[in-house]
Amino acid sequence: MLNIAFHPAYNHPVPEGHRFPMLKYDLIAEQLLYEGTITESNLFTPLKILQTDLLRSHDASYVHALNTLSLSSSAIRKTGFELTHELVTREEIIMQGTIDAAVYAMNNGIGMNIAGGTHHAYKAHGEGFCLYNDIILAADYLLAHKLAKQVLVVDLDVHQGNGTAKMAEGNAAIFTFSMHGASNYPAHKEQSDLDVALPDKTADEAYLKILKETLPRLIDQVQPDHIFFQSGVDVLATDKLGKLSLTREGCKERDRYVLNQCKQNKIPVTISLGGGYSESIIDIVEAHCNTFRLAQELYY
Repeated sequence: MLNIAFHPAYNHPVPEGHRFPMLKYDLIAEQLLYEGTITESNLFTPLKILQTDLLRSHDASYVHALNTLSLSSSAIRKTGFELTHELVTREEIIMQGTIDAAVYAMNNGIGMNIAGGTHHAYKAHGEGFCLYNDIILAADYLLAHKLAKQVLVVDLDVHQGNGTAKMAEGNAAIFTFSMHGASNYPAHKEQSDLDVALPDKTADEAYLKILKETLPRLIDQVQPDHIFFQSGVDVLATDKLGKLSLTREGCKERDRYVLNQCKQNKIPVTISLGGGYSESIIDIVEAHCNTFRLAQELYY
């Protein structure tokens, strides 16, 4: 059974300027339920992550500053959010959602978080609308509990997973692969284990060719026993913040290829949704829904 971490966006307030992208989390679930791709039994609501699990990956002083709302003004501005207890709680629930999805995937092949993909968060600071890094937290959890020995991060968001790359730096058990827009945020890129920086306007054919040349080789090289897939749909040509030119069908083919590679190689995969900022909410929701539809089709 497809298992999806779900946490309604409006349980916890978000800044007014970010309500539109946050709305997608509710709409994705509603659309999937309406069309019958999933049922309520596919959804689970995570609890807050344990502080011990946060502290395995993040700096203690940073965690304390978030818990006590004592981040400096400049550090708060870097996150892009107004810092509130409600926001911190929401982030803690999202983090646990990815951990729960990863544990489920180890036993069932695939697990999904309807949010997550907070790949701009670093060990001791947040940025780019990310406070904590769910991919690293979940990877560290699997490794610490000996549920996995070697992790591969496949980050296909339009933005480089800079926080993920830096947090995994020097850890041979986590291999980071980021394929992103060369001229997109962040201006300063960190060094992933493998970075593929794409020129503006890269479209379906060129994008998929590079992915299909790269991913099988990486799987052979890394020999992962778990893959974390950051499936941002900000690669779409319609995206306001991205600079690539994928169609919705091209984005769907990207997801199909990644999931097929995971399934064919019998590698459990955890999916975090990542970004999506198209002008039309329909483009965002439909592109994200395609990821879930494919998961249901290919695995169940």
